[in-house]
Amino acid sequence: MPAIVVKNLTKKYGGVIAVNALTFSVEKGELFGFIGPDGAGKTSLFRILTTLL
Repeated sequence: MPAIVVKNLTKKYGGVIAVNALTFSVEKGELFGFIGPDGAGKTSLFRILTTLL
C-alpha cells in the first residue's frame, strides 16, 4: 500500500499552470525525488503535499 498517492493534481496561479495533471505514488521506505528546471512546479508540489499551500 503506497504511503503517498497523488492523482491528477493541478495548481494554477491566475492564468499560469504551475503543476498540470500530476499523478504518482510513493511506497513506504522508497526514496523519491523531483528534478526539473526553475519554474517547473517542484516547490508548489511540496507546499501542497505539506499543506503549506
